[in-house]
Amino acid sequence: MSSEPTSQSEPETTPEEYRQRALLLADLGRLDEAAGEIAAGLGAAPGDSGLLTTLARLHVAAGQAVAALEAADRAAAAAPEALEPLVVRAMALTDDRRYGEAAQVAADILTRWPEHAFAQRTGAALLSESRNGQEALNAAWNGVRLAPRDAEAHLVLAVVAARLRLFDLAQRGYGEALDLDPAIGDAQRDVGVVRLERRRWAAALETLADEATLPPVPDPAQPPPVTSPVVEVSRPAGPVLDRAGLIVDAIRHAVLLGANGVIVAAVLSAVMTLASPGVARMWAGVIGVVILAGVTGWLSRQIRPEPLGAVLRRARASFPRLTFAACAAGIAPVLLVLYAVVGGLVPLIAAMVIAAIAELVALTQRP
Repeated sequence: MSSEPTSQSEPETTPEEYRQRALLLADLGRLDEAAGEIAAGLGAAPGDSGLLTTLARLHVAAGQAVAALEAADRAAAAAPEALEPLVVRAMALTDDRRYGEAAQVAADILTRWPEHAFAQRTGAALLSESRNGQEALNAAWNGVRLAPRDAEAHLVLAVVAARLRLFDLAQRGYGEALDLDPAIGDAQRDVGVVRLERRRWAAALETLADEATLPPVPDPAQPPPVTSPVVEVSRPAGPVLDRAGLIVDAIRHAVLLGANGVIVAAVLSAVMTLASPGVARMWAGVIGVVILAGVTGWLSRQIRPEPLGAVLRRARASFPRLTFAACAAGIAPVLLVLYAVVGGLVPLIAAMVIAAIAELVALTQRP
């Protein structure tokens, strides 16, 4: 009687699940951890436009224009007909002070989506950032026409009008935005990337407050608005799109740490054997376990959030020599444990030789 296998493999995390986790972390101000989730997702789906667009938005929120532009360019190449990559690309170009290119992207958005409310209001705001004028104002009015009950459309109209020094129109637009959504008044204090555009336009409007008193005079009979607490933001620090160099350096460093530790432990064990073989074997076994666990844990932290197995599988295809060195460096401390169990000089010598080979290969590996 044949039996069916009962174990089932764990379902793989989808790119959208990685993206949603990144958005939740970004809303908490943990942009570095959010970028780590995107990195893990891109490891499984390197050309996913949603992940690349979210990464670009994370970098824009963190004030990293160059990294944002690189991610936005890849997202636009992966999904040339999508709107979101173009929006974040225009933001990155503006932040990088490449105003002419940003204006071209904004104009392209307005041309390609003339009846899309989000495209029209966002394109208008982006165009006014880089090349303000009547075209931006017309697009802002069009955004209001397409979505008259959308507070952000009126916010964009206020921003564009204020930049054109049309302060009466800006006052009315901002007042209408506040009537539709009172949270607009505190939008510049938001964190994360879900409402990145709203925060950007609100912050821009705030910089014009000295020239035009846009916020309405508060009514003493009304309670003061609740202000969102200031959230500390941690920005992405390491590379996300190109992690090959980081991974190679981490694996090489781990190999060198493990191999050097094994060589030192083996030499000391051999010396200790002259005095007490039993103590030497016990010490070698303990040190072998410590080296294996310590180096593995250190390497896992360096390549976080990607799992170690997935990184090594990818490295095996791109850097086979380095993967061989990593495997050898993993075998060497096991041989120390074997020496502790069975004794004899063969496991001890084998541990030293394999560790030396692993160290030599790691030192000669080039990214």
